[in-house]
Amino acid sequence: MVSSGTELGWANGDVFPIRPGYSAVFEVEEVADGVDGIRPGELRFAMGMHRSTQTHTARDTVPLPAGLRPEIAVLSRLMGVSLTSLMTTKARPGDHVVITGAGPVGLLAAQLFKISGYRVTVVDPDPLRRAQLASCGISDCRERVPLQSSLQGQVALVLDCSGHEGAVLDACRIVRRLGEVVLVGVPWRKLTEISAHELLNAVFFNLVTLRSGWEWELPVHARAFEWEELLGGYNNARHSVFGGFARALDWLAEGRIELGGLLRRVPPTDPASLYADIAARRIKEPFIVLDWTDFDRPDLKSS
Repeated sequence: MVSSGTELGWANGDVFPIRPGYSAVFEVEEVADGVDGIRPGELRFAMGMHRSTQTHTARDTVPLPAGLRPEIAVLSRLMGVSLTSLMTTKARPGDHVVITGAGPVGLLAAQLFKISGYRVTVVDPDPLRRAQLASCGISDCRERVPLQSSLQGQVALVLDCSGHEGAVLDACRIVRRLGEVVLVGVPWRKLTEISAHELLNAVFFNLVTLRSGWEWELPVHARAFEWEELLGGYNNARHSVFGGFARALDWLAEGRIELGGLLRRVPPTDPASLYADIAARRIKEPFIVLDWTDFDRPDLKSS
């Protein structure tokens, strides 16, 4: 699966070479000696890079629920980005949540919070993205943060998935006292001339909890305390990154996430053209999946 925002952010950065890729679903072909519970022929999910073969430690993979298509299953990785915030927020079901930025991460976050019982409003200036949200059953979609509305001071949580400092400032102005503003979107670059003072003023006088929404706040795996494995480390965590992936896979298999017309499968034969199209926003679907199924066919390799 391509994570458009992250991978374009990497491409415009200073680190090279990079090995992009956010997640993969693969068929198990070989299992090392001593690995139990995994058989050849299984389909499994992992945080894999863009490549035709995958090699992973067994504990860093998750089996696909029966009947779940691979191109759908890879989206569990993007769901995990906002699942960390869902697991850690002080907001509770029934509270109002505003999500700013309706790209792939924001679109999935909106659905995750909705199915978890929150009242959801999504803000994005792009009419196509708002229409895509509406097709997923998110009825309250706005062009801008509704500061002059009944939501003012009633919002428990704003999840910023845009990385835009203007959206973050508006978020700090609309939340209720002691409300949370969680930064999920990466602020790749400066986009406005907003001063730090404006943000500090809003945070201080509105009693805002402003924090990072970095998904790695949670441990990768939950590990319970055991005397026999004391020196191996433990965290007794209630939630974990891979626990979130497993939950996301189940919700996808149950059809609780609406994806109709929002996913495009593409062959991996011309990545330069693909990323150029993504950068120019010529691809309407928010979710892009590289299909390696026929990659070893000679006619594709020579194309």
